[in-house]
Amino acid sequence: MSLFFIVFFMLYSGMHVYAFLRARAALAFGAEVSLPLVAFMAIMVLAPVLIRQAEKHGLEFPARLLSYVGYTWMGVIFLFFCASAVLDLYRLLLYSGGLLSHRNLSHLALSARYAFFIPLAVSLTIAVYGYFEALMIRTEHVVIRTAKVPKDIGALTIAQISDVHAGLIVGEGRLTRILDKVREAKPDILVSTGDLVDGQINGLGALAKLFQEIKPRFGKYAVPGNHEYYAGIKEALEFTKNAGFTVLRGESATTIINIAGVDDPAGEAFGIRPRITERELLSDLPQSKFTLFLKHRPLIDKGALGHFDLQLSGHSHNGQIFPFTLIVKYLYPDAAGWMSLPDNSNLYVSRGSGTWGPPIRFLAPPEVTIIELVHEDRKSRH
Repeated sequence: MSLFFIVFFMLYSGMHVYAFLRARAALAFGAEVSLPLVAFMAIMVLAPVLIRQAEKHGLEFPARLLSYVGYTWMGVIFLFFCASAVLDLYRLLLYSGGLLSHRNLSHLALSARYAFFIPLAVSLTIAVYGYFEALMIRTEHVVIRTAKVPKDIGALTIAQISDVHAGLIVGEGRLTRILDKVREAKPDILVSTGDLVDGQINGLGALAKLFQEIKPRFGKYAVPGNHEYYAGIKEALEFTKNAGFTVLRGESATTIINIAGVDDPAGEAFGIRPRITERELLSDLPQSKFTLFLKHRPLIDKGALGHFDLQLSGHSHNGQIFPFTLIVKYLYPDAAGWMSLPDNSNLYVSRGSGTWGPPIRFLAPPEVTIIELVHEDRKSRH
């Protein structure tokens, strides 16, 4: 985990150095502007650490304010860097074309001012749009026909939320938007596939009450994600249970269907090892019932194939902000949506219901997933 943060802060600091040099080349400012700008950028680089420290000391308002400023800035600087990199590629192509054609193509190049202000305008425009896209929760419907649902029930509705990141940014307002989509579906089962909380757990009692208002007839189930460990696993589990969820950590429950779940690998960095393999967990369940498998990260254990009907995952956010999507797809080829797997197993990966870091989404809208299990002789509600 420490290596991740070292790499993160190195890359994030590098983006700020790049942006500073671009700004100075465009505006030619002196020390009277450079020093305050460097100080501001240093605070923004350290903002994630400062936010956590403010939370630990109960300074909720400063932590919330710095969260919105610091994480929005994080989104803007990332977008600025990406837009500028496109212009750098354009400049490289011009230079290479000039060398190959033995012509001077410098007249086609952008000035330093344009090379700064165009990416700035693009990044600000996308950030504003992305702020509103993050509020537009979509409902994704998945219908599965199966003989493993009792014929007398006919259809069973499961609502999946994932990566809510309830905390300083995803507060009562945003969480209400998410849960309104759940209420509309009137699910028989509600599941959370990890990262339900984010940051410190102080002051989240009101959010737990919002979850308590939703009472599906066959229960609510959750698995931990990596952020439950970053927030403090003991406190995160307490919040999840107070919200009315049964937490599955290498455990299963059998109601109208089988529901099994595993802990996130982040626990290993905290000395928590898996108590049971996925295959062992799933193979003991009644095979006549539909088996729903909850796992935060969209990774497939080949040994578990054939022992579950549907794995529900999240974690990837589908990149949250394009073009970060491209990096996520490299790390997790199954980054979003439905995938058919061998041995009659399937995977669905949520784009996530909330946001991590920047309160922005771009070309990766948030979702609440509604899975309808329909007996093969009955019609779907949709």
